[in-house]
Amino acid sequence: MIAAGRSASPASTLLRLTRNRPQPPAGERCEMCAAPIGEDHPHVVNLDSRALMCGCRACYLLFTDEGAQLRYRAVPDRYLHFDGLTVDGRAWDELQIPVGLAFLFRNSVMDRMVAFYPGPAGATESELPLDAWAAVVESSPELTVLRPDVEALLIRRTAESGGSCHLVPIDACYELVGQLRTLWRGFDGGSEARAATDGFFARVADRSRPAAGIGAR
Repeated sequence: MIAAGRSASPASTLLRLTRNRPQPPAGERCEMCAAPIGEDHPHVVNLDSRALMCGCRACYLLFTDEGAQLRYRAVPDRYLHFDGLTVDGRAWDELQIPVGLAFLFRNSVMDRMVAFYPGPAGATESELPLDAWAAVVESSPELTVLRPDVEALLIRRTAESGGSCHLVPIDACYELVGQLRTLWRGFDGGSEARAATDGFFARVADRSRPAAGIGAR
């Protein structure tokens, strides 16, 4: 109890305010307006930092105009597969990707294609040789539908099937990276990581529609 005629110390006032402060509501919130959002929510990319931001539907819609010169861009929910498109061993080597799983996207700030491949420490970044990527697109012009910053070309090379190639939202790629980071064991990832990758690609295949007939942007 504070004696009459004496004011409370700054420390005691701060302690009292802290005790009386209401607890923030549980659950995820929009990183732009702080509105509550559900577990299944859209994302926005910060083009400068490359960070993914969780958003409510209203904030997400503010950044869907692909022609606008904005710092943020909404991640679309588009999954495509490219029938007959494979990146053969020679092209893979020319792209200088040392593993059999990678996702590629155009970084609009750098104005070039970059590649990421997952591992025990997360995602490792590699700048793609411009000439090598131009050769891939020249032989497969349907790849020009890839939207900068927000969509990625997800490629997996396997000895059994020769590999697969999908266009996916960029947040799906980071979801895969996060899963593999927690499961990775040993040099090649281990059985759990391989099983998680198989399951992820099965879900991507179920959601994908043919890229044929979709015009280049």
